[in-house]
Amino acid sequence: MGKVSVIIYITIALLLLLFLSQSPKKAQNHRHRRLKLRSSFHFNSTRHEPVPFDPLVADIERIREDRHWEKQYMEHAHPELVSHEHEPAPGHESQPEWEDFMNAEDYLNDEEKFNVTNRLVLLFPKIDVQPPDGYISESELTDWNMQQAERDVMHRTQRELETHDKNRDGLVSFAEYEPPSWVRNADNSSFGYDMGWWKEEHFNASDADGDGLLNITEFNDFLHPADSKNPKLILWLCKEEVRERDSDKDGKVNFKEFFHGLFDLVRNYDDEVHNSSDPSDDSMDAPARQLFSQLDKDGDGYLSDVELLPIIGKLHPSERYYAKQQADYIISQADTDKDGRLTLIEMIENPYVFYSAIFSDEEEDDFDYHDEFR
Repeated sequence: MGKVSVIIYITIALLLLLFLSQSPKKAQNHRHRRLKLRSSFHFNSTRHEPVPFDPLVADIERIREDRHWEKQYMEHAHPELVSHEHEPAPGHESQPEWEDFMNAEDYLNDEEKFNVTNRLVLLFPKIDVQPPDGYISESELTDWNMQQAERDVMHRTQRELETHDKNRDGLVSFAEYEPPSWVRNADNSSFGYDMGWWKEEHFNASDADGDGLLNITEFNDFLHPADSKNPKLILWLCKEEVRERDSDKDGKVNFKEFFHGLFDLVRNYDDEVHNSSDPSDDSMDAPARQLFSQLDKDGDGYLSDVELLPIIGKLHPSERYYAKQQADYIISQADTDKDGRLTLIEMIENPYVFYSAIFSDEEEDDFDYHDEFR
């Protein structure tokens, strides 16, 4: 009975806040903003894109990405089936490739069909769940962002699995797996991707049950090892870090190799503590040596793969790291009374903070596109 009362209370409060939000002043503030789907998907993109706050927007972008992916996949995997510019296929009719996306953007900017205020009112109780107290905390918003990210990641993983699963048994063997063309064509100097990441050792480390095949969970770990809970795969990540940083090829990481590379990544992860503009090598030497000493458990002056385990999460940030980063940014922008949490009114008064992730970086100057999410 208590849960029903809470639901009724929240529903009434949301309806009341909805009426309060429809003021001419707020409408005027929002009038010039136009939502636009993000730029095209790329196979070898290393930039971590912020996930859309709104699942409806995420679904639209997912359809768009799938079409880009299909087009690029055909160009890479089956170039013989792609019509050449000067040799059009007989009877081929040109199709307006962007028509659906333009219609989608028109839909997002039609206040009758997609009203941003109404969307926030609808989504608020879905985020405010632990507990449903009329406030959205940083942890609740992080969990919400994680849900959206996991949907996106698993969608891409399923798409990749179907591509490589030649015998259609729902599993991928190493013989079936084929690295992306940008990996196959990379020269030997390509950092990080030319050797270990697409080798059998990586595959075997992802194979948690050791049956020689990757199911959807294992294949997802294979593609996204930073989010895996598989200890074999986490240790493999540590081995890769040693291999990549070991410039003198002695199988370990000395302080110089640690300082110029690994320590920078750890420091960047902890940038809320180390927030100086451009610290010099001299100023970072002492904290670097302190961390190196803490990691060097056997005191031999080198770091092994096992000794990198305590910092591997900082060297390879997980989706939760980015979800929290995005949540922190949103709260910092929309938390008007600076109490560290969001009310529905604060969300309604700052709607484009939540939808800024879908502003294109190719927009005009009067659009707010935020690149804070690495």
